[in-house]
Amino acid sequence: MNFIQAFKMALMSILSNKLRSLLTMLGIIIGVTAVIALVALGQGATKSVTEQVESLGTNLLTVNILGRGTTSTLKVTEAVAIADKVEGIKYIAPANSQSTSVKYGTNTKTVSIVGTNADYALVKDYKVATGRFLAQIDLDVYQKVAVIGSTTATDLFGFGSPLGEYILIQGTRFKVVGVLEEKGDSTTGSNDEVVMIPETSAERLFKSKGVRTIYVQAETPEVIDSVVTGLEAELSDHFRGNTDSYRVFNQSDALSALTSVSDTLTLALAGIAGISLLVGGIGIMNIMLVSVTERTREIGIRKAIGAKKRDILIQFLIESMMLSGLGGVLGIGIGIGAAKGASTVFNMDIQFSINIIMVAFFFSVFIGVLFGMFPANKAAKLKPIDALRYE
Repeated sequence: MNFIQAFKMALMSILSNKLRSLLTMLGIIIGVTAVIALVALGQGATKSVTEQVESLGTNLLTVNILGRGTTSTLKVTEAVAIADKVEGIKYIAPANSQSTSVKYGTNTKTVSIVGTNADYALVKDYKVATGRFLAQIDLDVYQKVAVIGSTTATDLFGFGSPLGEYILIQGTRFKVVGVLEEKGDSTTGSNDEVVMIPETSAERLFKSKGVRTIYVQAETPEVIDSVVTGLEAELSDHFRGNTDSYRVFNQSDALSALTSVSDTLTLALAGIAGISLLVGGIGIMNIMLVSVTERTREIGIRKAIGAKKRDILIQFLIESMMLSGLGGVLGIGIGIGAAKGASTVFNMDIQFSINIIMVAFFFSVFIGVLFGMFPANKAAKLKPIDALRYE
């Protein structure tokens, strides 16, 4: 018996029991659908997080000061002076942030108030839409000026121009000198619901001394390691060897960690979804066993007229493979549709992988072979005389 004839017979057997065949393939369809959809959503989330982190630049470092009291913090001047002591630093921006309400007229908005310097826009990739950003003179003379995010501007001023207007931050008037371009959200929240003021003015406003966060941008990604070493040496010297008073975070390390976690979660989701394929395989084996029982006399007749054990084995294996293969094709189509639907409903990014789709399909075919082997072998071992005698 040639393979073309075996495929024709398998297809006829499947079409003769359409509902049963569909129910048999259901486990495979659900399994492949789950694998395709979950992996696409997982890889989409990984891509989104990666793009957000990379948008800040892989040569960005963040220093967190963890100490308490004036002896365990850095002054603004001390933080800025680090750039002159450590080679490879392009920009350095000390910053303190605090969430509080901002008022203009009868409009009130709770935003993140960031006390920082002129380099903050360069380090964090902010661009000014109208007006100007903070300048060093603003820090030197404790100017009460503010640069506001696009969302903050819309919420407080509507369609009016904020430039030259005064806003109240904890009862203190600050003059709006600039409005930032829209930047969107990041892993830390909205980048547009912000108000930036000079660091020296922020210390007076919030009655706090010292810098808690320092953003450092290295000249190139290649000098990151040497900059980290230099920063740690300077901070260790300042805090007299107390390494618990500070932490230096490397943006590229954070990106690697996030990617690793996302990949692990995606693999776990695919593994869980893959269990459905095994369940589907058990369903195929059960139906194939029923099919062998129903077609016992057919098997006996075929053996009586010269069919070999191998022919019977191949016939039932091909039928099992076709069931799982068709289930895999349907699962791929439904999985792609389900992922796109979830992306639209939940506003999530998706990314399809041809490799994952092919692996899911071939694994579904393998499941058909694996769980179809026992029924096919049982059919092939039937003795012609016993098969013909079966009622």
